[in-house]
Formats: sequence, C-alpha cells, structure tokens
Amino acid sequence: MAKNTICLWYDKEAEAAARFYAETFPDSAVGAVHRAPNDYPSGKAGDVLTVEFTVAGVPCLGLNGRSNTTKPSRSRSPPTIRTRPTATGTLSSAMAGRKARAAGAKTSGAFPGKSRRAC
Repeated sequence: MAKNTICLWYDKEAEAAARFYAETFPDSAVGAVHRAPNDYPSGKAGDVLTVEFTVAGVPCLGLNGRSNTTKPSRSRSPPTIRTRPTATGTLSSAMAGRKARAAGAKTSGAFPGKSRRAC
C-alpha cells in the first residue's frame, strides 16, 4: 500500500529540522540529502535543497524553498469564514432591496433583499 509523503517547507533549515525530528521521535531517521550541484540565484553549490526523512514511521520531505532575502508579504489577507452575516451586510442587502422595489423591480422570496427584474 502506497503512503503519502508529507512535504515541509523551510527557508534554509530542512536538514537541521530533519536531524532534530530523527533524534526526538522514535522510528525516525534522516534519509537522502540532496544538494545543489551548481550555484543558483539564491544559493551556492552544495546548499541543501531537499532532505528525505521519516518521523514516527511517516515519510517526509524537507524542502528548502525560499531564501532569507524573500520575506512574506502582508499584501494578501488570509481568507475568513463568516458563519452569520454582519450588521453591515444585512443592512446593505435590505437597502438594496428597498431601492429595487422603489424602482419597480420585483424581488424573489427565495433571495430576500436581492432584486430580480421581471422581463
């Protein structure tokens, strides 16, 4: 039966992390360490690119995927899940429905506050 491999992304510490996990958890070991054969834009020949290891019998791959010169950007916010509408959202829906009815549009009962223009 095939197992999934967990991929863990690191800045530059994949090998150190793999060794830490191997020393800390039973049934854990460090496997192959793959190094860069040549210099590349954010690193040098010999830098660790990936490390294969197991943690408690679970196969893992440590990936050094970002250089320390690239910092995370705050330009994107994480998605949020709202379980109920906010007061602003409810109010704006109600106002949109009132404006549509005042303009002569018919609204559907299935979508309160949403206007549907009859053809």
